[in-house]
Amino acid sequence: MTINIDPPTFSDAPFFFDRRAGYLLEPEQEGIVQSHSKTKVAYYHPKDVGNYHYGERHPMRPHRLELTKDLVLGYELQNHMTMHAPRKATEEELGEFHDADYVDFLKRVTPKNAQTLTRDYTKFNVGDDCPVFYDVFSFCQQYAGASLAAARRLAAGSTDIAINWSGGLHHAKKGEASGFCYVNDIVLAILELLRHQPRVLYIDIDIHHGDGVQEAFYLSNRVLTVSFHKYSADFFPGTGNLSETGSDLGKYFSLNVPLQDGIDDESYISLFKSVMEPTITTFRPSSIVLQCGADSLGCDRLGTFNLSIAAHGECVRYIKSFNLPLLVLGGGGYRQSSVARCWAYETGILAGFKLADDLPVTNYTEFFGPDYKLHPPLTGQIQNLNTRQSLERIRVTIREKLRYLNGAPSVQMQEVPPDLMGFLEDERRGKEEREEEEVGNGKAGETRWETELGEGRRTRVNQG
Repeated sequence: MTINIDPPTFSDAPFFFDRRAGYLLEPEQEGIVQSHSKTKVAYYHPKDVGNYHYGERHPMRPHRLELTKDLVLGYELQNHMTMHAPRKATEEELGEFHDADYVDFLKRVTPKNAQTLTRDYTKFNVGDDCPVFYDVFSFCQQYAGASLAAARRLAAGSTDIAINWSGGLHHAKKGEASGFCYVNDIVLAILELLRHQPRVLYIDIDIHHGDGVQEAFYLSNRVLTVSFHKYSADFFPGTGNLSETGSDLGKYFSLNVPLQDGIDDESYISLFKSVMEPTITTFRPSSIVLQCGADSLGCDRLGTFNLSIAAHGECVRYIKSFNLPLLVLGGGGYRQSSVARCWAYETGILAGFKLADDLPVTNYTEFFGPDYKLHPPLTGQIQNLNTRQSLERIRVTIREKLRYLNGAPSVQMQEVPPDLMGFLEDERRGKEEREEEEVGNGKAGETRWETELGEGRRTRVNQG
């Protein structure tokens, strides 16, 4: 005889979901986001964020954000979301994670004075991959400010889904730049969510390992990081093996899915769902942060997967189906037309609309020729080196690691200290020591001002 037991709420659950006890959070059931009400979506696009330039030969092109925004407006999706142009992040906000001397360096360095700061280049890992370009600090403030604003709105319950395609720069470290990333807006956003929520799940579908985020929370059991990526010794950043699982309190709270060249739609989607379903039902996150790097698409300039835009979007659709508060960010992606198509398509998924395959006319229509379609052929260009046996081995290993999360204690909610290392150190202290300390009453942050984006161009969308 089967007895249905309602799962405990966060306030009365002493432990994480114990799958052995029969508690399963079904995606079809009502989650934190009320399934019977219209999903509220907030779209963040910092003003002029697409006008920055890494350099003539650099593969990272912020201009892809302008292409994406124009497609979103061309499909009239602005009529089904709230649109926001947030203020820049302050130095103090960036300092919630990053070292003060590193933030100061980013603020001071310019192409004109760069030659006088060569000693700092090595210290802060600035160079070819992470060049000094005009207004680099302003660029960092722009995309980080958008992720912080989105996280605050999500934590306040003012929206169900928040989107910031300019964010998702997952390689930046506490005291240095890395992999085209200067400020880690993802870590800043997760820290903001942790001020109000006990647990955050981070998912990364960029082709590169989400090393900066994993490293930031490697000692914490309040953030579970899951990264799907290509893994080999000669592929950046060279981390993300199955054996990297976290340390101390964070042991088993870092999950990595290392893949080889050429993985196709069917294999990727199957593995993604078979990993994420037990992860979500076991960890029971308060909210999810999803990094949607588009360099995992086929035909990317730096990527070596065979994923279509539809498959990439299916991962987004699947995570949305769990009806948990969701922060969606951008990331890599080095073929501008593919990136813009992908993120516009996924904006439609998040807003609940099916987009026509014929692209709308925008200021950048010429970028999408010669087909001018939303779903051009991108697959089958690279041999698939992922065997069925190797993928099954990864799936079984991940599920085995999830068994160690059963019975892991829930956290005592308290204000997050302003320093990340202090935050992690506090988690290592004993219960009695923590109870003796006086909990501060600092504010979560300033209210961000928002403005409406301009009117979009018209085309037909069908409600999905």
